[in-house]
Formats: sequence, structure tokens, C-alpha cells
Amino acid sequence: MNLHRLLLRRAAENNPIRVAVIGAGKFGSMFLHQAPRTPGMTIQGIADLSVPRVKQALARIGWDAALIAATPVTEDALALIADPRVEVVVEATGDPAAGLRHARHAIRNGKHVVMVNVEADVLAGPVLAKEAERAGVVYSMAYGDQPALVAEMVDTVRAAGFAVVAAGKGTKYLPRYHASTPETVWDFYGLSAEQAAAGGMNPRMFNSFLDGTKSGIEMAAIANAVGLAPPEDGLGFPPCGTSQLPTLLRPHNEGGLLPRKGMVEVVSSLTRDGAEIPDNLRWGVYVVFEGETDYARRCFAEYGVATDDSGRYAALWRPYHFIGLELGVSVASAVLRKEPTGCSTSWTADCVAVAKRPLKAGEMLDGEGGATVWGKCVPAARSRDLRAVPIGLAHGVALARDVAEGALVTEADLAPRAPGEALAMRAELFAL
Repeated sequence: MNLHRLLLRRAAENNPIRVAVIGAGKFGSMFLHQAPRTPGMTIQGIADLSVPRVKQALARIGWDAALIAATPVTEDALALIADPRVEVVVEATGDPAAGLRHARHAIRNGKHVVMVNVEADVLAGPVLAKEAERAGVVYSMAYGDQPALVAEMVDTVRAAGFAVVAAGKGTKYLPRYHASTPETVWDFYGLSAEQAAAGGMNPRMFNSFLDGTKSGIEMAAIANAVGLAPPEDGLGFPPCGTSQLPTLLRPHNEGGLLPRKGMVEVVSSLTRDGAEIPDNLRWGVYVVFEGETDYARRCFAEYGVATDDSGRYAALWRPYHFIGLELGVSVASAVLRKEPTGCSTSWTADCVAVAKRPLKAGEMLDGEGGATVWGKCVPAARSRDLRAVPIGLAHGVALARDVAEGALVTEADLAPRAPGEALAMRAELFAL
């Protein structure tokens, strides 16, 4: 609890943390809004595919004209990353292959990396983490995003001596959402395409939130960071309010829904008939843990800890997250403490492509948020054994044969594709 004091010291020394931001979309823009308000931190430069779009975004989030003019903006991300003045790189492009390339370049140039790009992290994050460790720099999850917040809660509970039973987040979910496409997504949100366009809302991004892909990616990232297991055949998305967390997210042989202790899971804010649960956790995160002794359980009762009816299983939760507005915590922690806010250190889970409908040979997969596949979180061992296609590599590649609706897409289903750095790093992940 000393980051602010350390930032103030950097400010007093006129030596602010110098940050390069790669990608000025929603998450990046939220961080950019807060960075000038944070003592001891400055934006050294911004890289994006569209310089005019960045300038517009900076004006929209409240940067004054002088600050916009004084901040370098470029399309050359690799050059910005290599700038010797940069201490830490925030990778917020959302493109898995680009994220891996940028992070590896940053590590090789001796820069800390805050990986907002969860898609890239799930594709090969443990490889990058090992490279960063060898290089003496930090590779970190992004605070403010749900995986880092869950990792923090899990670490806190474990550091206090408790065993974690389950951890994850909430979302709005119904089984039919898995079939959603960019053409149908706004119906589920109660918006017209025109309203969504007027709000600058990206249909593929919002479709990824809805169809379960983003949840699968985030739970895989959490599993890889803290060693919790995903369900064998994907997340169950049980309807659950905060009052039910310690009751439902306990082992099935004790009246709960979990196959065993030590799992990741996402809870739905809706009952299966579509009714909203009053104390839902749609925007938040949680951890369920165990009071293993009579004394611990008695303390739970004395201090009003939320537990199941046995008093053995307890829950903590946070009802919301601030996305990029909180990202400065990761930046400061990486530079000032040399410590990540969560880091994928093992390959425990994967997020793999599942056919949304019957797919025909010759069709082109369109990846995360698209119309052909959605991403399911499964154990890494299962993914490896099946040679399943990760959602991050299920874009722009043709099918060599038909794939049934609901089937996992495997490498054997794909037509030959050109080699690339992302594929090579994926092979390195298999070798860990």
C-alpha cells in the first residue's frame, strides 16, 4: 500500500514513469484519461494504426490542446517501444498476434510490459512471462480488467492462509447467446444498429462479450495466473447472486455445483428464463474460500462474513471494475515495485474455438466476436491432446472439412496456413 507514495517521490524528483501506450481504443483511452492526473507518471508516446483517430480520442477524453500537441503519436509501434526513454509498455491493441509481437519486442528492449491484450496473453502468455523473467523485466496483467482483480483477490485470500475453492467474475449470460453474430448482437442488447453506430460501439467486440468468448478468455487467463482449474467441458455460467456464491460455488458432493475445489467459473446475472437476479454480479469479481477449522468458521460468524449454511465456505466480491481507469496501478507496480498485478506463469487453461453453427469445408473462420466460432475455456491438457485451435488463431483461416455445430475446431479441420510468430510462440507454449 505504498504505490502513491512512490509515485509522489518520482514526481518530486522530476523523474516520472515514462509510458508507451500501444492501441488507443476504449481501454487505452480510459488509461490515457487518468495518466495526466496521476503524479509521477507521463505518457512518452502513443502508437495506433490511425493517428487522426488517436487525436480525436484524446480530445474526447479531455486532454487539452497543448498536451495533445506535446505527446508523440505514431503508427510505428516497434519504434516507440524501442525508444530508450520508455520504461513500460501498455499493450492494448486487442489483436493477439500484434500483442505477442509488441510484448516480445518490449522485453527484448528491456521494457516492462502491462498486457491489456488478454487475447494475446491466453495465446502464449507463459512464454512471454519466462522471457521477461530472464530479461529482468516485469510482464503483468492489467489492473482494472477482471483477470488481474481476481488474481489479486485470490492472492489476498491465500496470503491469509485460506484455500481458494472458486474464483471468477459475473456476466450477463443465456445459453442462446453462444449463437450470436455481429449482425444479431444488438437485438440482445436492446439496441438498433443505428444507435450502436452512433455510440461508436464495435459489434464484434460486444459480440465477444455476449457469446461467451471474452469470459472464456478471461477465465483461462486467471487459471494460468493462479493455478485454478477450468471445468473439463467449459464454463457452466450458473445463475447466481452474491448471496448464493458460497452455497452454489462449493463442491457438488457438499451441495454445490463445482466438480471439485479449486475452479474458475463465471456466474450469470440472469436466471435461465431471462429474469435478472437482484443481487447479481454482472460487472464484478469474486472469490470463494474455505474456513477449514471451527475457530475460523466461528470468526466468520462473529464478523458477518458471507457464508453458506454450514459456515464453512465464505465469499468476498467486488461489484464492479473500473477497466482502464485503474490501469495505472499495474504501471506503477511494474516500475516501482518490480512486481506484476497478476501474471500467467503456467499453462493450465486454454480458450479454444467452437463452431457456432454447422460449418462447411472452404469456409473462412472469422475469430473472436465473429459469426463462425466462439471461445470455450477448457483445460490446457485437453486442448493439447485434441490439437484444438485457440480462439486467437481462429481468424482468417479456411476449413479443410466440415465441422459440426458445437464441435471444437481442431488443427486437422484447417487448411494449411502460413507460418508466423504467433504460431511459433504457440509451439513454444507446448514445449513448456
